[in-house]
Parts: sequence; C-alpha cells; structure tokens
Amino acid sequence: MHYQVRQANVHDLDILAPLFDGYRQFYQQPADLGRARAFLYERFAHHDSLILLACDEQGGGLGFTQLYPLFSSVRTVRTYLLNDLFVLATARRRHVAKALMTAAAEHARALGAAGLSLETALDNAPAQALYESLGWQRNRVSCEYALTL
Repeated sequence: MHYQVRQANVHDLDILAPLFDGYRQFYQQPADLGRARAFLYERFAHHDSLILLACDEQGGGLGFTQLYPLFSSVRTVRTYLLNDLFVLATARRRHVAKALMTAAAEHARALGAAGLSLETALDNAPAQALYESLGWQRNRVSCEYALTL
C-alpha cells in the first residue's frame, strides 16, 4: 500500500470528518458526522491544532493524528500534545500509524518544539509497543490527574 502523510487544511474536511467520526466511535461515542466536521472546522478556523493526514494514492483518507500546542512554563518552551491518532481498520498493520507518528515528531521539531506528549489506556499494549519502538518513553516520575467539569 502506497500512501503519503501531509498537513491537512480546511479543504480536507470531507476526508477528515469520517476518519474523526470513526475515531470517536472507537472510543464509544455515538456516530455524528456533523459534529465531527464542525469540531474539525473550528480547529482549523481558530488555528487550535495541527492535523496530519495519511492518504492513499487516490487521495482517500487512511488515518490522521492531531496535535495541540502546549507550553512548559518551567522549561519555557513549546511542546505538543499528540491527542488523537487513528488509522482505518483496513489500513492497520501497514505502518500508517508509524508514519503519522514520525511525521508528527518531524513537524513539531521543525516548529521548534522541545517535545511531544501523549496519553493512552493502560491496557492498550499495541499502541504502547508502537510508541516505545519510536523512542517514546513512559513517564515513571509523575502521575496525571483529571477533573471532569
């Protein structure tokens, strides 16, 4: 399978929205293509995130990753949160996720970021194996908390 990874823009909404909706469904959210499209449109309109898109030779979407900019006050540097990573079931095990992760690191580096971070489920062994194969290190120093509002 041949594919390319590139930075997405607002003109890619027709390709991205079904992928993003599939990503949300993977996490037990109800299908809602309109909501997915509106959310992505807002990210583009407000320059809130950077989305990388993997497409096949015909331009069909295979997967995406979405990065959100963050800052480290202590280190006084920009970092990125790799918040979303999704590959269609039919494109899995073909190195699409690896290509997206590699492109994300290259993009962040080119933008002067000091690093990337991500969170995954404790039982998501396949994802953890991918991350570690690419040099990501599990945080064993601090723990993360969340407050749902």
